[in-house]
Amino acid sequence: MGKSSLDLVNECDRFPYHQDDPTAYIAHMEKYHSFHVNGYDPVLGYMLNEVVARFDWPKESWTVDPTNRTVTLLGSTPAERNQAIAQTLDAAVKQDRFEVLRGWRNEMYPVYGPDGEFLLEMERSASPLFGIVSYGIHATAYVEDENGLRLWVPRRSKTKQTYPSMLDNSVAGGMSTGEMPFECLVREAMEEASLPEDVVRVNATAAGCVSYTYVRDNRAGGETDLVQPEVEYVYDIKLSADITPKPNDTEVEEFCLLTIEETKKALANGEFKPNCAVVLIDFFVRHGILTPENEKDFLEIITKIHRRLEFPTASHVTN
Repeated sequence: MGKSSLDLVNECDRFPYHQDDPTAYIAHMEKYHSFHVNGYDPVLGYMLNEVVARFDWPKESWTVDPTNRTVTLLGSTPAERNQAIAQTLDAAVKQDRFEVLRGWRNEMYPVYGPDGEFLLEMERSASPLFGIVSYGIHATAYVEDENGLRLWVPRRSKTKQTYPSMLDNSVAGGMSTGEMPFECLVREAMEEASLPEDVVRVNATAAGCVSYTYVRDNRAGGETDLVQPEVEYVYDIKLSADITPKPNDTEVEEFCLLTIEETKKALANGEFKPNCAVVLIDFFVRHGILTPENEKDFLEIITKIHRRLEFPTASHVTN
């Protein structure tokens, strides 16, 4: 029996909910330290205890409280915090403390405070170690004509560090510090799918977002059980039949144009990267393919793919 839509959602939104079983949740949280910035009350991420134990924490930049299980970054400005983070990660790389850091990306991910203020940034590959919220874009490119609705689905490279050979969304990528969602979409569409900027700007439609708290497994590469809360801005790109996405880097092997039924079958077989499955389920809901009348778990699915995260988040508004 294949995976249901709720099975796929639960594989992505894997972190427990306090309201489901408060006692079990409290026991589960003993596995983590909370990540803080000095002068701010909210928790910014959850760090596995064993991750905390493997870092060297310079006392001039960090305070680690093993009793209360907290890791606090000192510094009064973003620049000071960025320097401390960079130095700590540089030491960890030189000592080869973490597998995930071997996939260094040279991309910076931002961390925001309770009012959406920028607090600091860190190397993308380090973000799961600190359990911070990351932001990205995912787009579904599709064709709708006399042959019905069909989706452009890429297969990830077999040599990719994370989720090799799995199916993906048409376009997807992480948002670096200072990057706006739509501009990220335009950039990634060319880099990953050879879709020209003018085509994307004319045909892409913002379609909301999905949010969840993933817990990394071995398919993600590197250490497992790292907490990875994410916000993914979702877009639809309706293409004419004469426009064909093509790989433009080493991350994607090929694109296939799949019918809805073929896509459903691949989902049920577990062929999609977990968060990509969630984006497709969201697409199915918005396009009337998945409805309250044909999905018994409809309400739970909707709720879990729009999780209210446990950490501060920021709205990406262009002033």
